[in-house]
Amino acid sequence: MLESCMTHTEAKYHWGTLPPVPDSTGFAGSFAGISNNALIVAGGANFPDGGTPWNGGKKTWYDQVFVLEQPGGPWKVAGKLPRPLGYGVSITTAGGLLCVGGSNAEGHYPDAFLLRYANGEIAITDLPPLPVPLANASGAMTDSCIYIAGGLSAPDATETEQVFYMLDLKEAEQLRAWHSLPPWPGPSRMLAVAGSLDSAFYLFSGAELQKGKRIYLKDAYRYHPVSGWEKCADLPRAAVAAPTPAFRYNGHMLSVFGGDTGEDADSAAVLREKHPGFADDIIAYDREENKWVQQGKVHTRMEEDAVAHPNNSIWAPVTAPAVVWNGMLVIPGGEVRPGTRTPNVLTAAVAAP
Repeated sequence: MLESCMTHTEAKYHWGTLPPVPDSTGFAGSFAGISNNALIVAGGANFPDGGTPWNGGKKTWYDQVFVLEQPGGPWKVAGKLPRPLGYGVSITTAGGLLCVGGSNAEGHYPDAFLLRYANGEIAITDLPPLPVPLANASGAMTDSCIYIAGGLSAPDATETEQVFYMLDLKEAEQLRAWHSLPPWPGPSRMLAVAGSLDSAFYLFSGAELQKGKRIYLKDAYRYHPVSGWEKCADLPRAAVAAPTPAFRYNGHMLSVFGGDTGEDADSAAVLREKHPGFADDIIAYDREENKWVQQGKVHTRMEEDAVAHPNNSIWAPVTAPAVVWNGMLVIPGGEVRPGTRTPNVLTAAVAAP
């Protein structure tokens, strides 16, 4: 096994923005994906009316389903989720946006359902629920198989889950069921970054919860349905809650955009609105070399009023889904510093060599 090392490359991402999600505060933990060539962003949570965890703000979950039919068009409200929900797994499938697990003020859920957009409306189809409720899990699809890894089973859980489930969408609908597979050979975790290359599923970083305390992880693993789990080179830093799934780059790399390194975790309650935000560097796993390379920076723009009016600035978000739409990576919303959400929608496109 090769040791983790860093090489600097120039990925030449072209950064841009889409119209912001139509909410002045924005959401973290939304579901997002594609159906009928339209971008869907649904659910999520925030602290409304300028609230924060330290000034008594109450976290609120939402059920709206927003749809953007084309990059320059307006957002539409196209329906509602079955309940207010966020912090689940989002996976775009041929049939629409698959939403798995999640949480709200009442607890965590095992539900799985498909969002389809057609004729201006959202239709919802239920799929088999997970064996256990999960929020803050991660997942990706490869060869029409949905893989879900880790997470938390309850709001008051003091330890993360070491579970790994698979749902094969190639099976007939009446035969579909989640299969419990052997978990990765490392610590349990939540808020990891998932990814897929060829027929393999990848699991990067995340945070382990031990007696309620977060431990920031830098390990990485690959799962192949034939050969099972294999250890990959460690990340150069933790990338907890980075947008997921990872972005496939150049056919043999998985790019991770920012994430929480844990550097300011212990001082977040003291920093409050002066928290500098999360990591903005892009790191990518090179499958062929089994190493990590540096790919530049997430586009950010800090205005003078960033502390008091964060939504006027562009930050590198966490707890946001990552979607490929019209050939570009889309990162809608997310958390930009503890307690602060954004309605901004970032895009990144790879320039031709």
